[in-house]
Amino acid sequence: MEDRSRNKMGFLACTSYVVGNIIGSGIFITPTSILNYTQTVGLSIIVWIGCGLISLLGAICFIELGTSIPEPGCDFAYALFVGWDAIAFSFMWISVFITFPASAAVQAQTFGHYIMNGISPLLSVDLEWQEFGQRSLGFALLVVLTILNLYALDRYAAPFQVLVTSAKMLAMAIIVLTGFYYFFFAGWTHNLEHPMEGSVWVPGKLALAFYGGLWSYAGWDILNYGTPEIHKPTRNIPLSLISGILIVCVTYVAINFSYFVALSPEEVKNSTAVASDFAQKTLGNFSYAIPFMVSLLLIGTLNSNIFCGSRFMYAAAREGHLPTFLSCVNDKSNSPRAAVLGQVICTFAVSFIKIETLINYVTFVMWAQKAVSVAALLYIRYTELPVAEGAIKVPIVLTVLFMVISFLLVLVPFLEEPVVTFTGVVVVFSGLVFFYALVNPNEAPRFLKVINDKMTNITCHWLCCRPDVKKGVQKIDKNDSDELQGLDDSSKT
Repeated sequence: MEDRSRNKMGFLACTSYVVGNIIGSGIFITPTSILNYTQTVGLSIIVWIGCGLISLLGAICFIELGTSIPEPGCDFAYALFVGWDAIAFSFMWISVFITFPASAAVQAQTFGHYIMNGISPLLSVDLEWQEFGQRSLGFALLVVLTILNLYALDRYAAPFQVLVTSAKMLAMAIIVLTGFYYFFFAGWTHNLEHPMEGSVWVPGKLALAFYGGLWSYAGWDILNYGTPEIHKPTRNIPLSLISGILIVCVTYVAINFSYFVALSPEEVKNSTAVASDFAQKTLGNFSYAIPFMVSLLLIGTLNSNIFCGSRFMYAAAREGHLPTFLSCVNDKSNSPRAAVLGQVICTFAVSFIKIETLINYVTFVMWAQKAVSVAALLYIRYTELPVAEGAIKVPIVLTVLFMVISFLLVLVPFLEEPVVTFTGVVVVFSGLVFFYALVNPNEAPRFLKVINDKMTNITCHWLCCRPDVKKGVQKIDKNDSDELQGLDDSSKT
């Protein structure tokens, strides 16, 4: 078997995944909503900084989780570690089959949308063909990124992520430098003269502003989904998480500052595409490049999404919570190929339905998962459960503070949109039915075991993989064990 350390990610790749996974379409959407809640430039900037600090606080807590429990799957793995299997399964099934695929579908289709917008001034395309082109471009991007993720991270997917993240930061730098130029050299200071005048300090409004800002910072936990694929995790996880979030926070604040240099608060409030409005005021003909810049951002975000979703699916299959064939890993590349393909198939499936409603139902899931994970960390500390050697420990006061913040963020949508949120709760915890019917029993129904075994054999042959279930998780019939044993050599090709 090839040395798997050669296929692991170093500091640069890890940091690129953190930055690339966080910075997406949010920076072009949420500035308008945050300003509508806060009403002033100054308070809006404070919210963006506060969201960055909350994300940094969460990352510090997840450094301890990632180095204490070096398992793939992030929140799912941590809930399992402390024995909260039913809760872990509920979050897992909604994330694997709805949240991650829906997010990827939105990103892929948005990519196609912006590409078509970018070429529309050059080519006259009918409305019907525009929709076809958007969907086709989105699907094409999905296929390309899937192929990259089927092979070794260090050879293909991770270098690609570094390249895309570098291009993404270059695009962000253009906006920031343009704003700074007009502020310092052209004297565009009028919009920033009274930054706090008229601020709205209503707790409910501020909570919603923070909720929107934190959505733009979502994805900082990406490294915890693939901890075993990180070289020297006790060094690279903390350095990459902290560096990545600080880079994003500085970038977000600088971009918002630049927006306000060129656009008045009223213009930002009424904008549907704030970056495009900014470009039209400051960049002249270069404003036509904005759609392609947004598309560039989405490539890196979609690549990170495929990484997260596939590792979550792989972790669940490895624990015996999903069929064994989804745990199949190629020995040469260390890529969970079946889970990568499974995640992309789910993405294609939800692309044909209205996914906005599904996303609205589960928006609270992220912070509910974070609250559960930090509660698990406190449980580990309290019961003194044995963890990985060399784990990094953070001050417990930070853990408690982040857990309180997480619970408060879970309560916000209950107060503002109770019907939608309660529906989301029902959807998430309906996974308990599947858990107690199929996962919890000692013996699964015979016909399911037969299907599982056959699918595992087929997957191993076609993808040159072998199943990677944890010791003690019996998922393959003894009758088929010899057949699978013979696949070891072929999985190394």
